[in-house]
Formats: sequence, C-alpha cells, structure tokens
Amino acid sequence: MQVIGSGPFKVGDRVQLTDEKGKLYSFFLQSGGQWHSHKGWINHDDLIGANEGVVVTTNNGSAYQAFRPLLNDYVLSMNRGATIIYPKDSAIIVGFADIFPGAKVLEAGAGSGALSISLLRAIGESGGLTSYEERDDFFSIAQENVKNYFGELPSNWTLKSGRVEFGKFSGEFDRVVLDMLAPWDVLETAGAALKPGGVLCCYVATTTQLSRTAEAIKESGKFSEPESFETLLRNWHHEGLAVRPAHNMNAHTGFLLFARKVNEGTKPIRRRRRPAKGAYNETS
Repeated sequence: MQVIGSGPFKVGDRVQLTDEKGKLYSFFLQSGGQWHSHKGWINHDDLIGANEGVVVTTNNGSAYQAFRPLLNDYVLSMNRGATIIYPKDSAIIVGFADIFPGAKVLEAGAGSGALSISLLRAIGESGGLTSYEERDDFFSIAQENVKNYFGELPSNWTLKSGRVEFGKFSGEFDRVVLDMLAPWDVLETAGAALKPGGVLCCYVATTTQLSRTAEAIKESGKFSEPESFETLLRNWHHEGLAVRPAHNMNAHTGFLLFARKVNEGTKPIRRRRRPAKGAYNETS
C-alpha cells in the first residue's frame, strides 16, 4: 500500500486545486500534461516536485492553491453505486469501534468502498480487511474506488463476491462492521466471526431497522448491551465578528449500533430498565 499525503508532488499524484471562490478541481499529475479550464491552463510540470500549498497560476493569471485531496474530499467525489457511508460516520466507526493498527476486520457489504478505505487506513499494513459484497456492480465500483485511492489494490484487503452469511468463520476477527439492510439476519455469522471482546458495529438508515437490530442483538445472547446513536455535523460561518451557524446542516445519515462479543457460554448482563408502555407485546 503506497504512502499517501506526504512529500512534494510527484507523477501519478492526485492534485486538488482551490480557487478564490472555494471551488475544487481535481486531476492526476502526468509528466508533460496540462490541466485546462475556462480560466486558462496549468502545466503539470509546474506542480511536480513542488510542496503542497503552493499557488499556481494559469496562462491568463488565475490563481489556484494546490493540495492533495483529503480522505473526505476523495470519498465525496468518487464514483458511487451504493450510497456511501459519509466521512462523519466512518470517522465515528473507526473511533468508537476502536479499529486499531493490526486489527482483523470483517465488513459486509462493501458498497462503493468508502468505508473500506477508512478501515484499510486504520488497520495499516499489519492488519487485514475482508469485505463481502453480493452485487456485482457494487463489487466492481468498490474495487475501482479503493484501487484509485491507494494507487493499487492493497495486499491486506480481500474483497469477496457473495453474502457474508455463507462464509466460514471461527473467531478470527477483532471487529465486524455491518452496512446492510438486515443486519439482524447475520448476527449468528457475526458472533461466529468475532473473538471474545470483539466489537460489532451496525450501520442502519431507519428507526425501524434500528429497533429490530437492537432487539435482535439482545435476543441473540452473544453480545453486550448495544449502544446506539447518530452523528450530526453543523458547519459555522466566521467572517470577522460575524460568527453564526451555517444555514445548511449535515444532519441524519444513519444510525450506528455498537456491541461487544461476550465469552462463549456466558450470559450477557442486561441493563435493568422500565420499558415504555406498549414497547413489547403483552400477553394476557
């Protein structure tokens, strides 16, 4: 896996130009190449060997600042098949699921590969990621997006075509991440794949999925009490003393649930709560 995001620009690097209005333009550097826009053209050779943050000008004097795109820039601009897990959620998954260097992670499904990229960055070359994707079109898009980001297909990434529940597992994974319509259907598989103490993370879009997943985790008897939440991101405008929230907000994208695999034969301790009236079916 190639080193990303350090040192002077070199041939093959992806460059992101920003103009005075904040508009972004991205392209790959080629020796002798040119980038053209309605504001003129820039020689690639003017960037090759230069440090990030340099300002380059077109032949007609328009100025652009050049950086390598950050992970969130790449994810938001890459080709999509399935809806991506947005950077605000993938960052939470990496942090709250404690995806550490050297971890062995099982992912289902791969979708467009956005979360796969974040997981691969977090586990490093000493870790391993196994991703399942049953749709052929999503499989190809995920593979291409990951390859484009790293410059090659990472040797520690195994992308499998098919359903994760058809895999054979025996407690070899530290973490399991499920991004699928019905994660409750594969909890038996997740339990078999995880080591005791391993973290299960489920990403779902709706409250009905949230409820069904949480109850299925409790009923399985394989996991600790699930925790769930959503992340809301609000930008701020700041111009001198004019400081206020931005008018638009990156609000609900999905719900995240986290639980841990308990030891085989050990009954998980459930929190004692008074359930809301009508929360469960009552028998007379």
